[in-house]
Amino acid sequence: MDLYEHQARELFEEHGILVPRAEVTTSAKGAREIARRLGGRVVVKAQVKTGGRGKAGGVKLAADPAAAELTARQILGMDIKGHTVHSVMLAQPVDIETEFYVSYVLDRAAGTFLAIASAEGGMDIEEVAATRPDAVARIPVDPAEGVTGAKAAEIAEAAGLPAQTADVLVRLWGVLTREDAVLVEVNPLVRTAQGQILALDGKVTLDDNARFRRERWGASEAAHEGPLEAEAASKGLNYVKLDGEVGIIGNGAGLVMSTLDVVAGCGARPANFLDIGGGASAQTMADGLNVILSDPAVRSVFVNVFGGITACDAVADGIVKALDTVRLTKPLVVRLDGNNAARGRAILDERAHPLVQQATTMDGAAQHAADLAVSH
Repeated sequence: MDLYEHQARELFEEHGILVPRAEVTTSAKGAREIARRLGGRVVVKAQVKTGGRGKAGGVKLAADPAAAELTARQILGMDIKGHTVHSVMLAQPVDIETEFYVSYVLDRAAGTFLAIASAEGGMDIEEVAATRPDAVARIPVDPAEGVTGAKAAEIAEAAGLPAQTADVLVRLWGVLTREDAVLVEVNPLVRTAQGQILALDGKVTLDDNARFRRERWGASEAAHEGPLEAEAASKGLNYVKLDGEVGIIGNGAGLVMSTLDVVAGCGARPANFLDIGGGASAQTMADGLNVILSDPAVRSVFVNVFGGITACDAVADGIVKALDTVRLTKPLVVRLDGNNAARGRAILDERAHPLVQQATTMDGAAQHAADLAVSH
């Protein structure tokens, strides 16, 4: 479960990490009042659970309360990568001297946590990581030992961070472990002209398995998640919206993750993560297709299924039945493999839907779906 920035900041404050004063509102008039309380000049920030807000126009500086009201009016209701802005946070601006990046993330493959840090934080951190990976330090953290003062100093030194950031690294580890998080990120963590270390932005992802311990975030999670995520959740689907054009449906989280990678390797971007699980019933397939086809960014759909307990012919039956209830408007590429794959392919051949095409290999299907997305 992702938290909004203002919720992440709330956790940071509770763990002794300094953040600028800020308040949240859902109205432009409320923004004017908050700006007045904060001293007039404020930063107005869209509260959505996605990155790239600044480049999308969702983060702006307002010189006074009147400007804050106008800016909030412009930002509220914006669509940022499929997420509608329902609230804005207004924060006091700070005199930034240097920006850093720090985060902890669960590394499931290695069975440990990973500290990621850089002395070059800010909006271009992704570009820094891609073009100059040596500028980003990646330090494994043993969960049993955690981040002690000595470990924090090691992380800071490896990333080229000032020694005074070590205290924040220790406290940030406390957020991760005590709040059931699998990711905590501060970008940017800044040093001000006055020498203070402040967290200007924050991202926290909580472990879904610990939701029963984190009920304080439940109401806002349901109220303000993206429309596609909300629809998928109402149907019991494991769906995450991404910034791409190839819709993905698969059975099993591992297979879906591999599918995302293969599609990306074919020159296209996955539009979503959607795992229909082991029981791909007709209704599940119909629900999944409805959600994906509701995304205007999707130009083709790739269904990648490996038959196991649920045989491929049962999956094919589900697709055929789904086509009777879903108006298919974009090309659908299907790859069936495993248990009863030949029978499943025959069922789809018999249906002979003009927008449904089959491929026998995962790589071939991914390339075909990517080509269709580019040309559609």
